Amino acid sequence: MRIIQLTEETKKNILEDLLKRSPNQYDSYQDTVNEILADVKKNGDKAVFSYTEKFDHVTIDAESLYVTEDEIKEAYAKVDADLIDVMKRSLANIQAYHKKQVRESWFTTREDGVILGQRITPLSSVGVYVPGGKAAYPSSVLMNIVPATVAGVERIVMVTPPGIDGKVTPATLVAANLAGATEICKVGGAQAIAALAYGTESIPKVDKIAGPGNIFVALAKKTVYGHVSIDSVAGPSEIMVLADETANPRYVAADLLSQAEHDELASAILVTTSSELAKRVSEQVEDFASRLSRSEIINHSLNNYGYILLADSMEEAIDIVNEVASEHLEILTANPFDTMTRVKNAGAIFLGEYSSEPLGDYFAGPNHVLPTNGTAKFFSPLSVDDFIKKSSVISYSREALEEIHEDIIRFAKAEHLTAHANSIAVRFGKEVIDEKSS
Repeated sequence: MRIIQLTEETKKNILEDLLKRSPNQYDSYQDTVNEILADVKKNGDKAVFSYTEKFDHVTIDAESLYVTEDEIKEAYAKVDADLIDVMKRSLANIQAYHKKQVRESWFTTREDGVILGQRITPLSSVGVYVPGGKAAYPSSVLMNIVPATVAGVERIVMVTPPGIDGKVTPATLVAANLAGATEICKVGGAQAIAALAYGTESIPKVDKIAGPGNIFVALAKKTVYGHVSIDSVAGPSEIMVLADETANPRYVAADLLSQAEHDELASAILVTTSSELAKRVSEQVEDFASRLSRSEIINHSLNNYGYILLADSMEEAIDIVNEVASEHLEILTANPFDTMTRVKNAGAIFLGEYSSEPLGDYFAGPNHVLPTNGTAKFFSPLSVDDFIKKSSVISYSREALEEIHEDIIRFAKAEHLTAHANSIAVRFGKEVIDEKSS
């Protein structure tokens, strides 16, 4: 891996380089996505089935669109029993963590008859997109569905492209069943997003769409936002390791590569105050990369977006950490908990040498659906909060309103909204009508 001295100029160049990976750079595909969305919106099932045949080379219809109970049973028979047990244990951890996020409605009352509060209710229906083909990630199925089930969502529709045999990957099906999907549709791509957003004859519209996908899926989600809510527009995976001279270079190298293997656009960055650690990590990365099964993808990723940054001080190192706002941040310093107190921006933070990033991907419990491309500055990991909505509750007695009604009238008149003022005034035998001159 290239070792670069961290300066204001190199920091600027790296940040600009990383932004090239953003889904906001996918505009060249927008026309194609718009065409698919418009077709599905107009023609419903017919368009969905046509695109499935065109892109996935599978013929489906209303009868074969949904996964059946027999197909789920068949999937359980095909998945290794030990893997199913692992998924169950992972599921239990994810559920336990997300149950801590559940919020309760609340109300407060006053002696003058005022009741204020917030009512929390789950969304009625959500769609969860799951990539298909060779990219089968049952862990992501669990991570996307569990927060919705914990929130109390009644209808959870998982959409995923079918394989050439017209079936869904067995491990994906098992994970979906374990997590609590109520429906599973054999459709993927932008056409699946359109079906969830607009509704078709066979796929009723949902309230929100979550889950990762390719460029076309990401753009489709971005485009239908407003018709439905979405979780985020996910970009390529990324990891940043913040380390000092106490870090184990073998661990650091292994952790960097755990994300570099995702795809050629993945980013892996070490920022350290130790030139010796930088050198040893670079050597260890080369050794690992030459022997790992996805070495070609790893090398492309590191050549494009892999860096070892040498900082003059920990303060300077933490500054670049907060600027990059990485999806995954590992802190491998002498006192990682103290270092963490100075970190403001990261999707998920892993502390200490035995808290490597894959722990979060698969088993610890916190969600691995995280903000990417610097959006950790203002977005959070997927959570139960993504599958609820909040309603404000207001109830005033006559006595409580009477005490403040002149204040409200004055405020409304200052904004020339006389109907607002009149709405309050009529309750006390007054009128605010002739305000055209004000």
